[in-house]
Amino acid sequence: MRRTSQGGQTVILDAIQFPNLNPAALTLPGFSIGGMHLGPFPLRWYALAYIAGLLLGWRWMVYLIRKERLWKPGKAPLTVPQADDFLFWATLGVIVGGRLGYVLFYMLPDPESRARIAHDVFTIVRIWDGGMSFHGGLIGVCLAAYYFCRQQKIALLGLGDLAAAATPIGLFFGRIANFVNGELWGRPTHAPWGVVFCNERIAETNGGCPAGMEPRHPSQLYEATLEGLLLFAIINTLTLRFESLRKPGLNTGVFLVCYGLFRASLEFVREPDRQMPDFLRGYVTMGMLLSTPMILLGLWLIRRAYQLKPAAA
Repeated sequence: MRRTSQGGQTVILDAIQFPNLNPAALTLPGFSIGGMHLGPFPLRWYALAYIAGLLLGWRWMVYLIRKERLWKPGKAPLTVPQADDFLFWATLGVIVGGRLGYVLFYMLPDPESRARIAHDVFTIVRIWDGGMSFHGGLIGVCLAAYYFCRQQKIALLGLGDLAAAATPIGLFFGRIANFVNGELWGRPTHAPWGVVFCNERIAETNGGCPAGMEPRHPSQLYEATLEGLLLFAIINTLTLRFESLRKPGLNTGVFLVCYGLFRASLEFVREPDRQMPDFLRGYVTMGMLLSTPMILLGLWLIRRAYQLKPAAA
């Protein structure tokens, strides 16, 4: 591995250098109102990833609802207008749950983050600064779905199976956005595809490069591939070829098991959590801990789905 020195730092010459990507796709100009200036308003790739994931996931759910052969001899658990309404609740659950989960699971256990919150409590709601937890977003969506199903008298597992088929779309775009932001990088590696997560924008923002100048696993792209593309292929093969929607809870269970296994395995190449207790650090990560109950619940749902008798024609 060839190295050189630049500005007092060792640079790996044959590693992939992280590009100078702008986290804002575009910036809306600011304006003044009542003597107060507001803006400018950057529209970040991170926000666009959430929007794309939610909208494409919603359209995929609508497509599956309209495909009558997938539900025979029964029918879809909700109508297209109800799926349209659920988009609002899913968005609310993802944003609120994802942010609160990040604060609870990652910020509060970390002394530096706790100090930042104590100094400025509004740090908790600054989603635009980055920081969302998938597990928190999943809990938020589950709570929103439970409320929605109670109000609309919809079978919760029926909605869950549809959402499970669509969620990997959002996961894919979210992980791509993590890469664009240069966050959630992996552990150091000598692999030829290792990336040095440092560029002018990161250095200016942080007063340096937190990931250092050594090549690291682009774990965001690994997750986009496994949690996004592969998980979408697995669940939708079951849905379109093996008619898994006729077994309530099967898609949901497969999603929980596969995501949990993918996430737990990728923790070995992700940068370890610094907020873990000393006796666990180096052995267990927060991602592993949060994925374990997902896997157990998913296995139970799969077993339950195969024990249920199919609906009569």
